[in-house]
Amino acid sequence: MRWPRATAPAWITHAGFLACALLAGTVYSLATTGVRATIYMLVVVLSVGLFGQALLSGHLTHRRPWLLAIGGLALLLVDHVLWPYWIVDGHLGRAEGRPADLLMAAAHGLFLAGAALAVRRRMSADAGGIVDAAMFGVCAGGAMWVWVFEPHLPATATPVGQAQMLVDVLVLSGVTGCLLRMAVAATGAARGTIAYLLLTVVLTAAALTVGALGGPHRGAWSGVLMLVAFLTIAAAAVHPGAPAVVEPQAVVERAAGRFRLAWLGAALSVNPAIATVQGLRGESTGADLPIATLLVIPLVLTRFRQLTRQRERAESVLAHQASHDELTDLVNRRRIMSGIDQALTGPYDVIVLLCDLDGFKPVNDHHGHAAGDEVLRTVANRLVTVAGPDREVGRLGGDEFLVLCRGGTDAEITALRERIRATVRLPIELPGGPVEVGVTIGAARATAGRGLDGATLIARADAEMYAGKPARMRSAA
Repeated sequence: MRWPRATAPAWITHAGFLACALLAGTVYSLATTGVRATIYMLVVVLSVGLFGQALLSGHLTHRRPWLLAIGGLALLLVDHVLWPYWIVDGHLGRAEGRPADLLMAAAHGLFLAGAALAVRRRMSADAGGIVDAAMFGVCAGGAMWVWVFEPHLPATATPVGQAQMLVDVLVLSGVTGCLLRMAVAATGAARGTIAYLLLTVVLTAAALTVGALGGPHRGAWSGVLMLVAFLTIAAAAVHPGAPAVVEPQAVVERAAGRFRLAWLGAALSVNPAIATVQGLRGESTGADLPIATLLVIPLVLTRFRQLTRQRERAESVLAHQASHDELTDLVNRRRIMSGIDQALTGPYDVIVLLCDLDGFKPVNDHHGHAAGDEVLRTVANRLVTVAGPDREVGRLGGDEFLVLCRGGTDAEITALRERIRATVRLPIELPGGPVEVGVTIGAARATAGRGLDGATLIARADAEMYAGKPARMRSAA
């Protein structure tokens, strides 16, 4: 098997990353401008090569998220080939709106799309938590933009550049929130890869921040941070835990309680609160905060949709539990009685077949109650199969079942009774060996419109069923 592989020890990845990061960072910081551009190119090519090797070797499964990520790396490579001195000369984070800025933003967009696919697959059981984390991240990004980036924008910043950089900051913040959520819930080998991916986003955001602050040697610091970010995403791809990152994780989504909703409300209030403070101070708010708020709206709508579906699922489960037997999943006594009363108001005759199992008690006595439960489930499935889709089968309780027929001739009902007897008598395989149970059936017919209720109809079927029981069973009763 070619390297990398999932069985390799993780320390190899960690050691290689640290060695490359220290070497590249040290040489870059001490080199001249021309050499820095060359070092940057070598690191980008190394990262793309390692990522490509991980894809070609089959190390990275569910390849679509990883293909989007390597597409982002390829865009960054093109960016550096076309403008090799853009980061070296300190243009990163200056919101100048140059093609290099836009190309980097497009690369970050591909990273976002890849991360979204990976998160969607891995955290499908915690979709609400992921959306919440993304909202927190985007709202925090809006605050960072107002307090960190916007006050330090140079005179050369353009409206297009500011909008592009704002979106970039919000995207990075949203991805950071999602990855933090994944990191908290991560278990096993996936933790290392998620940590590297999180470090990639944090380093990229830090490089933008250093460039935006406009301090001395910003080109050197931004370049070092971006170099290490490239190495971290390459380390994430070759880490042994990379295949596990896109595998679904069993995380149960929690209901959005009051505390969690309060935090969401506070997060969503950040941008309006900042705009209000700026307005009271007489400061110009511009279009930045409205753009940030617009980016939050799809997340809010997605979260509301999730909460609505969660509530609908809960209501559906409760309704099912209220009308169905927990053991056999057949309709329970209340539901079948309601069905009989409703059928009696219709145009067809109503026939009920009351089925009581013979020989069920010895199964419980000799094999245990778990075996008895399995017998009841098997009989329930057989009754549903024999009855067909036009008849309703319910469990009245214990080992008593009822089949509700809307219409049918005496010959058809007699044939149905025989099929039920023959099917129920078939052996049932249990861990302790096969067992057999019989069934005694009592039938009762009611003509529509005669004023007969369901309880009376069942009582008649019960009397016939009891009369048909073997003599020894009647005496035992």
